[in-house]
Amino acid sequence: MEPSWLQELMAHPFLLLILFCMSLLLFQVIRLYQRRRRLIRALHLFPAPPAHWFYGHKEFYPVKEFEVYHELMEKYPCAIPLWVGPFTMFFIVHDADYAKMLLKRNDPKTTISHKILESWIGRGLVTLHGSKWKKHRQIVKPGFNISILKIFVTMMSESVRVMLNKWEEHIAQNSCLELFQHVSLMTLDSLMKCAFSHEGSIQLDSTLDSYLNAVFNLAKLSFQRMNNFLHHNDLIFKFSSQGQIFSKFNKVLQQFTEKVIQDRKESLTDELKQDTIQKRYQDFLDILLSAKIENSKDFSEADLQAEVKTFMFAGHDTTSSAISWIFYCLANHPEHQQKCRDEIRELLGDGSSITWEHLSQMPYTTMCIKECLRLYPPAPNISRLLDKPITFPDGRSLPAGITLFINIWALHHNPYFWEDPEVFNPLRFSRENSEKIHPYAFIPFSAGSRNCIGQHFAIIECKVAVALTLLRFELASDHSRPPQLVRRVVLKSNNGVHVFVKKVC
Repeated sequence: MEPSWLQELMAHPFLLLILFCMSLLLFQVIRLYQRRRRLIRALHLFPAPPAHWFYGHKEFYPVKEFEVYHELMEKYPCAIPLWVGPFTMFFIVHDADYAKMLLKRNDPKTTISHKILESWIGRGLVTLHGSKWKKHRQIVKPGFNISILKIFVTMMSESVRVMLNKWEEHIAQNSCLELFQHVSLMTLDSLMKCAFSHEGSIQLDSTLDSYLNAVFNLAKLSFQRMNNFLHHNDLIFKFSSQGQIFSKFNKVLQQFTEKVIQDRKESLTDELKQDTIQKRYQDFLDILLSAKIENSKDFSEADLQAEVKTFMFAGHDTTSSAISWIFYCLANHPEHQQKCRDEIRELLGDGSSITWEHLSQMPYTTMCIKECLRLYPPAPNISRLLDKPITFPDGRSLPAGITLFINIWALHHNPYFWEDPEVFNPLRFSRENSEKIHPYAFIPFSAGSRNCIGQHFAIIECKVAVALTLLRFELASDHSRPPQLVRRVVLKSNNGVHVFVKKVC
């Protein structure tokens, strides 16, 4: 009796394995195709530019995003679906009423962007959702109490002055500065002092250069992974060349986080033994360590590390982006820069001291800071995954399961909500004009229940940096090297942000 085809196949396990793999591949292709068809049906009310069936909108998104998005807003009001590859679609919102509806809901952050971010900062406030997010938010909230923020003003001032002293040395040789490099180190120095009670200045000893390099590369690789649909798969990315580089820098970040935590634990142990605890307040790390000791079941070692990583990254990178772009805007608009300088000089004199009370007494400078944050929001996107259907104010609907991005940069530049949006006009934020602004048209720190818990920390640091800098230096544009906007989790420039600096006469 001749063997059946099944017996023949069983006699060749290698062929059986190939058949099994091909079946799995076919099943996956069918599943992805069905997903694409569902997305296309769900988006029938939202027109978009023609997309290549395989590459999607790769010819202009995200490479030329900041060049073409003004045209897209005009042609496709409210929102636009953009494809990254054949099966992944990002539904991008640039309308304040749409943003209001989204941010008043409690949709989770379980999107591909947060999955990628979570792979290196862990499950902290930025990536968590639901009840665990609420618990973590309550734990860290005391770290941003006004009584503590008042203490931070002195520490921030120290870090800014160190940076400005370095500027004086630098401009003796070259009057041109690349801002991000200097400001990023300053904001990290300030953060280490305020949140982790670090003594000394990391701007002078360069102890965190490896950390900054790791964060820069992880953010860059995350952006590239986000826009390569093949790398959305963890396994494919892990074994890719970019995945190998990502793993190397992620290890540097992890080692640094562990060292920060371990150093504090040892310090606290020594102080307890010697009964020499002299701190006047609990800093951010103290609060996290206390939460872990008091409730280790709900706040584990992994939670502790994730929140340290989150605040280390979000607390310095977003603020350094904000301050760098503020300096750039003031360099481009010397008349507004001078008005700020006059206001600050009248308030602070020679700037030998700046206090909490001073920060509320610089209205024109505050308006300029807000206008800079409108033009160059540090975090240009917010994402959500719809956990239930939504119907927008214009009657168009989307089903559950759609990933949405609120494009904050586009929202801040939308001509429907802003008159002459590309014009630098701080008076938009004057008392009489600010009431006319749609409450969800200006959201540099997000809005709703998930707004940035550290926004007051960031604004204080912006004011301190601007005030002390303008008292000592004049900033002027370097027109030969205009910035090339790019998203690297936060808004940066592909070629840096260059300005000319000279001492105030």
